[in-house]
Amino acid sequence: MSQLKTIQDEHLTTWLPRLLAHGGPRFLQIADALQAAVADGSLTPGDRLPPQRHLAAQLDVDLTTITRAYDEARRRNLLEGRGARGTYVAAPKVELTAILDLSMNTPPPPDGVDFDDMLKQGLSQVLMRADNELLMTYHLGGGSDSDRQAGAKWLAPMFGHLDSRQVVVCPGAQAAIAALILALTEPGDVILAEPTSYPGLRAAATQFGRHVIAVEADKHGMLPEMLEQACSQHKPRLAYLNPTLQNPTAITMPERRRKELASIAQRCNVRIVEDDPYWLLADAPPPPVATFAPEQVVYISTLSKCLTPGLRVAFVLIRDPYERERFLVALRSFALMVAPLTAALATQWILDGSADGLLAGVRKEARLRHRMARDILAGRYSGAGDGLHVWLELPAYWNSSQLAHAAASYGIAVTPAEAFATGSVSVNAIRISLGSIKDRGRLQAGLQRLSHLLARRPESFSAAVV
Repeated sequence: MSQLKTIQDEHLTTWLPRLLAHGGPRFLQIADALQAAVADGSLTPGDRLPPQRHLAAQLDVDLTTITRAYDEARRRNLLEGRGARGTYVAAPKVELTAILDLSMNTPPPPDGVDFDDMLKQGLSQVLMRADNELLMTYHLGGGSDSDRQAGAKWLAPMFGHLDSRQVVVCPGAQAAIAALILALTEPGDVILAEPTSYPGLRAAATQFGRHVIAVEADKHGMLPEMLEQACSQHKPRLAYLNPTLQNPTAITMPERRRKELASIAQRCNVRIVEDDPYWLLADAPPPPVATFAPEQVVYISTLSKCLTPGLRVAFVLIRDPYERERFLVALRSFALMVAPLTAALATQWILDGSADGLLAGVRKEARLRHRMARDILAGRYSGAGDGLHVWLELPAYWNSSQLAHAAASYGIAVTPAEAFATGSVSVNAIRISLGSIKDRGRLQAGLQRLSHLLARRPESFSAAVV
C-alpha cells in the first residue's frame, strides 16, 4: 500500500511548475501550471492535490502564495474543496476542452491593464467631448483632423514629427492594402512579394486581377539582386514588404537590407507598400524602409496587432498628395470610412496616453509568452523573443498541412506554410500565434500538446487516433 501511495504522490506532483524570476506573480504561475496540467490530462478530475503547506515547502514559497494560487484556481473552476478531505481537481468545464487557437495573430491581453475600465473611460471621454451627431454620420476625408493628428503621433516613434495631412485613417490594414492595389496598379499588373507573405495580399490581388510573383529571400528578407532582376523581367508596379517581425517568418530585416531595397525601388521606379504592423512590438527595430525612400514607399501601421483588432483602425503615410487622393477614391469604392466612434476612441487613447500603456502591456505579455514557447518547444523554437508569432520549421517526417490536420485532431489550430505561399511552397513550417488564447495556462497546455505531437511520427499518430 505504501509503495502505491508513493507512486500516486509522484503522479500528482509532476505538474509542479519551475517558478521563473521574470514569469509574473508566483501564485499565477502556479495557477497557470494547474490549468495546463488539467487541460493536457496530467491531472484528472478527482485527483487530490497536496496540502497547501506541503506544496509551499516543495516550491520554496510562503503559504500565502499557495493559498492565493488555490483561490485563483478555484475561481477558474479548476479545483473544489471537500472539507477535511482536502482539495481535488474539479470536473472539467467546456472551456478546458475547447479548441486551442494558435492560428490567429492578435495581441495578448496584458496583465495589469484593466481593459474593461479603459474602454469605459475612453468612451466616456469621447461622448463627453465629441459632437454626438458627428459620431453617427459620414466622414469622407480619410479621418478628421484629430484622427490624423493621432495618426501622426502614433507614427512618431518610426518617423519623428510628421505633417498630419500626409496621414490617412483607414478601416484596417487589409482595406489599406486593397485600396493601394486599386489606386497604384492596373488589371494584369504584377506585384512582387517574398515567397512566404501575408495571405491578405494575395487574396486582394487575385480579386482585382493582379498577379503576385515571389522574389527570392534569405534569412534577412527579400534579396536586393533578385528584386532588381524581377523588376527588369516583370515590370511590376508594386512590391510588398513586411520587414519587421515578418508574417509569417518572424524575420526582422536589417537596416542595410532595407536601404538596398529602397535604392533599387527608386532606380526601378517601383512603389513599395511597407506593411509594418509589428514595428512597435519589436525590440530595437531598424528604421522603416520608408525613411530611406520617402516618396517611393507607402507605409501602413495598424492598431490591430499592437492594441486590439476591434478598433479596425490603421494609419497610412502617403507623402504624394496626388497618390493620396487616388488612394482615398479607391478606398471609398468599397470601405467608405472608419466607423467614427471607434476612430474617435483610438484617437482618445493615443492622445491621452492610454494607448502607450496598453502597448507596453502587450509587449510585456508577448515576451512572457515567447519565453514560455521557448521553454516548451526547446530545440525547435527559433523566434526572436518578441512579436506575436513563432515560425516553426518541422522535422522531415511531418509536412505542414499534415501536421495542421493532426493538430486539429488534438484540439489545436495552427497555420501551415501553404497559407502564406505566394508561389510554390518553399519551406516546411507552421506559424504559431501566441496571443490568440486569452488565458496563459491554456496557451501553455496548447504548446505542450503541440510539442508532444511534434515528437511523434505521423504513422504513430494515425495508429493512436484509429
